[in-house]
Amino acid sequence: MTSQNARVRPLALALSAALVGGSVLFSESMALQAVPKFAQATPAQATPAQASPAQNATPAERRAANTPAPLTTTEKAALNALFTKSRAATLRIEQCPPNNCADSDGVGTAFLISADGLALTAYHVVFQAKNLSAQTLDKKRYGVEVIGYDDQFDLALLRVNVPKGTPFLPLAAARPAVGDSVLAIGNGGGAFLTAKTGRLTALDAAAGRADFPAGTLELNAQLIPGDSGGPILNAKGEATGVVSYISVQGQGGLRRIQSYAVPVTTTDARVAALKRGEKRDAPIIGIGIGGTLAALTDLSESDFAEANRVLELDLGNTPGAFFTSVSAGSPAAKAGLQPLQYNDEGKRVRGDIVTAVNGKRIVNFLEFQFAVRSYAPGDTVTLSVLRAGKPIEVKLVLTGRSTVAAN
Repeated sequence: MTSQNARVRPLALALSAALVGGSVLFSESMALQAVPKFAQATPAQATPAQASPAQNATPAERRAANTPAPLTTTEKAALNALFTKSRAATLRIEQCPPNNCADSDGVGTAFLISADGLALTAYHVVFQAKNLSAQTLDKKRYGVEVIGYDDQFDLALLRVNVPKGTPFLPLAAARPAVGDSVLAIGNGGGAFLTAKTGRLTALDAAAGRADFPAGTLELNAQLIPGDSGGPILNAKGEATGVVSYISVQGQGGLRRIQSYAVPVTTTDARVAALKRGEKRDAPIIGIGIGGTLAALTDLSESDFAEANRVLELDLGNTPGAFFTSVSAGSPAAKAGLQPLQYNDEGKRVRGDIVTAVNGKRIVNFLEFQFAVRSYAPGDTVTLSVLRAGKPIEVKLVLTGRSTVAAN
C-alpha cells in the first residue's frame, strides 16, 4: 500500500489534528510494555463541579479556564510525606518469571490492597502475559497470579506472594472531588516506584475510544508509559483510582498531558467481582486499522467523502467503517471479512465497508468499535457490509479479546 500511504499522510495528519485535538496515538498492542496507553482521546466532558468555558472562547482561553491552581507548598510537603509512607505498598510488575527477570518484556505498576497479597493493576498491564513477577521496594521479586479481570474497565486483581506484614493501601471510602490534590506512584519510563503529583481536573471523563474505559478520573499529573496500574492516592493516603491511560496534546514545550484513572472505592462492585474471581472479556470481532489510515477512525459523513476524494481512497459513496487488518482465528477471519488492500498504483483491489451492526447505522471505525462493545462475548451479530459496491450481510459470533492473539 505504499503508493496509497504516500498520498494519505499529509491529509491524514491534518484530519487527525482537527478531529482529536492533536492527540498522539500509542499502540495499544504493547499491553504490558511501555504503558499506559496513549489515548486518541476527545476532550473530557465537564462535570457539574467543573465550570465549562464559553462556547465561543478560543482553545487557549478554554485551556486556561480549566487549568487548576498549582499545588501549594503545604500540599506538596504533605504529598511527599505520603509518598514516603505509601511507596512500600506499591509494586513494579514485569513480564518475566520471578527467578529469571534479566530480560523483561515490559514494565507496569500495581499496588497492594490487603494484608494477604491482593493487588490492583490495569488489565492491559497483564493482558496475555505468560509470566509475571512483582518487585517490592526492597527489590525482592515474588510470583504473581491473576485472580480476576474486567477488560471493559481495564482493571485486574492479582495475588502476589509477598511476606506477611507487607504494607498495603486502603481503598477510598468515598469518591473524590474536582480540585483534590493527588499522588501517583509508578514505574514510568523504567524508573523505580517514583512519585508524580497533581490535581483532579474532572470526574466521569469520556475516553473517546471504545477500547478505553469510560467514566474515569482525569488528572493533570504528568504520567508516562510504565505508570499504568499504579495508584492514585488522595490526601488521606487512600487509593481513589488505578492509572489506565493518558492523552498527549501538542508537541515539545507545548505538550500537554492529561492522565486518566479508573475510580475505585471500598464499595466498588467491580472490585468485589474481581475478588470473586470473575474474568470479564471485552467482545471483539478481530479487525484493526493501522498505518496512516489509523488517523481516519472518526470521520464524519462529510469528512469521509472529502478524504475519499482528496486521497483517492476509492471507498465508494457510502460512509462506513473500513479496516486494514484481520486477526488470525478471529470472528472476522472466520466470517471472511476483507481488509483494505491497494495495488502498487494505489487502486483498491478489495476491502469491506461495514455500514451497520444489527441494523444500527455506523459511519466510521470508532462507531463500529462502540457498537461491538455494547454486546458480550458469545453474542451473534449481523453486519451490513458493502463488498465491491454490493450490499451483503455477514453474521458472526463475538469472542473475548483474550482469546485472539494481538496483531
